[in-house]
Order: sequence, then C-alpha cells, then structure tokens
Amino acid sequence: MTDTTASRSLAGFTGHVVLVGAGQMGGALLRGWLDNGLPPARITVIDPRPPANVQAIIDGSGIALDPIEPSIADVLILAVKPQIADEVMPLVRHVVGPRTVVVSVMAGKTIARLEQVFGAGTAVVRTIPNTPAAVGRGITGAAANDQVTTAQRAAVETLLAAVGRVEWLMLEDWIDIVTAVSGSGPAYVFLLAETLARAGAAAGLPAELAARLARATVEGAGELMFRSPDIEPATLRQNVTSPNGTTHAALQVLMGAKGIDAAFVEAIAAATKRSRELAG
Repeated sequence: MTDTTASRSLAGFTGHVVLVGAGQMGGALLRGWLDNGLPPARITVIDPRPPANVQAIIDGSGIALDPIEPSIADVLILAVKPQIADEVMPLVRHVVGPRTVVVSVMAGKTIARLEQVFGAGTAVVRTIPNTPAAVGRGITGAAANDQVTTAQRAAVETLLAAVGRVEWLMLEDWIDIVTAVSGSGPAYVFLLAETLARAGAAAGLPAELAARLARATVEGAGELMFRSPDIEPATLRQNVTSPNGTTHAALQVLMGAKGIDAAFVEAIAAATKRSRELAG
C-alpha cells in the first residue's frame, strides 16, 4: 500500500485526460488539475449538463466539452453516478484504445464489470475518493488490475493526488472497507459536530454558541492532526487528557463497553456490507 501525501505539478503531464461526468467529484478533480498546472488542452470533458460552477471553469479555461470526435484517452476518468453508469459507459467506449487506462470513481462498479464493458485486456483502476477532495484534502483508495502498467499507475496517481492523498490497495475487496471508513467517513465527522453541539445545548449553552464551539473544535482538531503527521491520534488524545480531569470523565463514557468503539465497529461493518451489496 502506497500513500501519496501531497499533490504534484501537472504542468509536464503529456497525456490526454477524458473526464466523463463533471458533477461534484468530477468538478473537484477538474479544479485540482487546473490548480496544479494541467494544461487545459490536455483535458476533454464529456457531460451534457455540467453544473453552472463547473461550466464556468470549462468556459474560462477553454477545455473541450463534448467534442463530436474526441481523441483516444490516455486516462479515462468515469465520474458519473453509479445509477446511470451502465447507460453511460458504453457511450464512451470509442475513446478507449490500447494505451488507455480506465479509472472509475464510481461506487459499486467492480473491476470485472468495467472489464466487461471496455474489454478484458483494458487497464482498469477502481477508486473511492471522498468529498474533502473539493478542498484538496481528500483521500482516495485505488485498486488496479494486472493490465495497469507502471507508467499508467504513476499517471493515475498524479491525477488523483491533485485533490489529496492516494492509497494503493493490494486487494480490490478492500474497496468496500475503504468506502466505509473514508468514503463515508466525512459524514461521521459531521455527525460528531452535530452531536457535540446538541450535547452542549442540552447542558445549558445557547444552541448557536454550542454549534459554533463544536464546529470550531472539529475543524481545529482536524487541522492539528493534519499538521502533526508523526504523532498518532491516540497520542494527541492523551495529550489533552489529564488524569481524573474533565476530558478523562467524558472519555470514560465515550470509550466504555457500549461506547464509541463498539458503535464504530458496528457502523463500519454495516457500511462495508452495504457497499458489497451495491456492487452485486
């Protein structure tokens, strides 16, 4: 498993990237590429109705949108909703050639399914990013089939690293667990902020003040962890936990037998199970 911790300059990228789907994740990738120097001439977008903010980026940078005869892709990024993927994928087979690596950022579509659509010899990378990619702080789990070359792997990693970190997975089966941990993970963090705010209000604070305190605390703790890559989260937790102090009292509840550990084990198991069900 390889971790890419920082985006790389794309100014020297020489391949042709075709992005299918310019919604939330596709738009985040597009902004990340341009911010990291990928020449607009290297990008083609296929999307009949890009959101207004993404359309503005396309118009402002001169990126080709829905050309009649797009060039064969070096990297084809599929960023459409899984519900319409089976309808869309056959429509873009014409941009896949012998040198193309097909990259899925769609939930629930296996490498086997992508090989079925694009051909058994196609190089395929299946990924699961998360929504902090929109601010360049995402993390993406990626699994490749045996047809992906070293050069293709490097190209895909460079493109994905434009929106955050990249973890290469030894087993495609791990994608479902990655989905449960980091793909769905931002929702758990947002829930923490919500719950902390409600608890503060229940204890007697004005609701708006409790919400501001909770939000700032989650934001700050995340930034502290980001800026402390060599310090384990457990150590950061211990650093703010005085023996028999207020934090210790709260953690005794949260870490009890029926506390947060057990809840998260059950939650991740449920999300993993659902991810596998969606993949068929």
